[in-house]
Amino acid sequence: MKMRAYIVDDERLAVERLTRLLNATGRVTIAGSTTDPEVALAFLRDDTAVDVLFLDIQMPGLTGFELLERLDRDVTVVFTTAYDRYAIDAFGVSSLDYLLKPVEPERLERALDKVEHFAGLARPDVRTLARELAAQLAPTRRLERVASRVGERTTVLDVARISHFISKDKLTFAVVNGHEHVIDHTLTDLDTALDARRFTRIHRGTIVNIALVQELFPAVDGGMLVRLKDDRKTELSVARDRVRELKQRLGI
Repeated sequence: MKMRAYIVDDERLAVERLTRLLNATGRVTIAGSTTDPEVALAFLRDDTAVDVLFLDIQMPGLTGFELLERLDRDVTVVFTTAYDRYAIDAFGVSSLDYLLKPVEPERLERALDKVEHFAGLARPDVRTLARELAAQLAPTRRLERVASRVGERTTVLDVARISHFISKDKLTFAVVNGHEHVIDHTLTDLDTALDARRFTRIHRGTIVNIALVQELFPAVDGGMLVRLKDDRKTELSVARDRVRELKQRLGI
C-alpha cells in the first residue's frame, strides 16, 4: 500500500519538482501540496491519514518549525532544506529525516525507506524537537550586518537599514536609501541567513525588507509593483507567484 504524502514549500517550483520525484518512485500517493503554511496547517488538522509530511524549513510568515509547533498532533516529517548538513545532523534521528535542496532521487528513496521502517513505531515528540532545532539554527539565519568591499575600503551595513537586495550582472547588491553596495553574498545565501520575519523574496532577483515597503500596486503590464519608503520611492517588480505571499506578509 502506498504511503500518503503532503508537501509544503513556499517555492512553487520546489513543490512541483518534489511531486514529480515522489510520483516517479511509485511508492507514494500525493495527498496534497501547498506553498502556504497556513493552508497546510488547516489541511493537516483535518486529514489525520497523512503518513509523511515533506516540509520546507524557511518559509515567510510561518516557518516549518512553527507549523509543527502549532499542529496538535505528531506526524512523520521529512524536512526539505538548503541548510548545511552539519547544522542539521539532529534531523537524522528516529522518524525525522531531511533532504538537502535540490532533492536528489537516490536520497529521496532512502528517506522513504526510513519512513517505511518506522511506520507504526513510536515517534518522537516532533513539536518539542522542532522548538529545539529552531533555537539551535536561529542564530545562523539572522544576519545583522553585511560588508561591502570596494578596493581597500570596507563599508559595514546595518541589515535593518537595507531596503532590498538585488542580483544583476552576476553580482549581488544591498541597497540603502537608493544607494547600491556590492556584497559577497548570493541571494540564496541571504535567503538562509536573513531573518524571515523581516525579509522576503519577491522575485528571483530581489529580496525586500518588509518594514520598508510603503505601497503595493498594479503594474501597467498586469503584474504587481512595490514602492519603498526610501528617498527615491524605488519601485520593484513582484513575481506573480509571490504576490499572494507578499500581501499576507503586509497584512493586505
